[in-house]
Amino acid sequence: MVAFPSFTPYIARTTPHNVHSQSHKNKNIELSKSIIFTTSGLGGCLGWLFVHPLNTLAVRYNLASMSNKKFSFQTMVHEKGWISLYDGLTAGLSRQLLYATSRFGLFEMMRDLLHDMRGGKTDFGTRVAVGAITGGFAAYISCPLEVALVRMSNDSSLPHSLRRNYTSVTNAMVRIANEEGILAFWRCSIPSVQRAMMVGVFQVATFDQFKEMYEHGFIQEKNSILNVFCASMTSGLLYSIATMPLEASKNRMASQKKDIKTGKLPYPSTMKTLLYISRTEGMRALYNGFLPYYARCGGHTVSMFMIIQMLRDYYQILESNFHICL
Repeated sequence: MVAFPSFTPYIARTTPHNVHSQSHKNKNIELSKSIIFTTSGLGGCLGWLFVHPLNTLAVRYNLASMSNKKFSFQTMVHEKGWISLYDGLTAGLSRQLLYATSRFGLFEMMRDLLHDMRGGKTDFGTRVAVGAITGGFAAYISCPLEVALVRMSNDSSLPHSLRRNYTSVTNAMVRIANEEGILAFWRCSIPSVQRAMMVGVFQVATFDQFKEMYEHGFIQEKNSILNVFCASMTSGLLYSIATMPLEASKNRMASQKKDIKTGKLPYPSTMKTLLYISRTEGMRALYNGFLPYYARCGGHTVSMFMIIQMLRDYYQILESNFHICL
């Protein structure tokens, strides 16, 4: 019988009796900034694959009222087919690659930096401030892809005479720049940044806070899958309710065209857009498409944060096993 003594220490460390302690040890491995940003971007993109159809539904439902039409899911599927739910997917993934990477990566980096500067203290106020700042910055640099996403998601639902018929996210961005000018990418920047700042507070900051609350209140291991799931479900609901009016405003400002007679844009600012919708269509119009929007926001919040955590857990296990083997 041939013995393999060199493998004995590793096997002993990973027996079922020691899984919990080994897992806890793995979670103590410090993640580098590159891993934080990489897992944030990958988590955002993979999470978006699940919720992009819901985003398309939310955009079309919300913009239908702008044309005084009633949105019908059955009519949409009958006329455009199920595959139309994935219109604008490349724009959505491109946006997540930039938006999620910078938003969540910068949040963790700034939070940890302030944590060290304040002698190991991180309170809810710090999380709120950092979440708002990093969310707003991420949204501003992602505006060109946001405009492309909204237009490509809704294009096939428009009358043929009004369609832009973008063939790809690259085609959309080149045409927007040539036909409307570079500034067209930032027409919806104010509601987009305002919404992202609220997302930073109601999604990222509250998610971080809820993880601690569930850890102490429900005796959950922090950053465990159950802990991440509960915290993300709660923060997803809060941020959907808080940001839907700004989402409605952003969608209209991103998809608008100049009036043929006056040459002016119908939605010049966030506040005027919100007031106009409320006055002409009622307050409920600001929440048109809320159910698919919540399914998208809640679904993306849960899937993104859980994927990010699983990627980081897997990385830490590999890193720990690599050191053990050495």
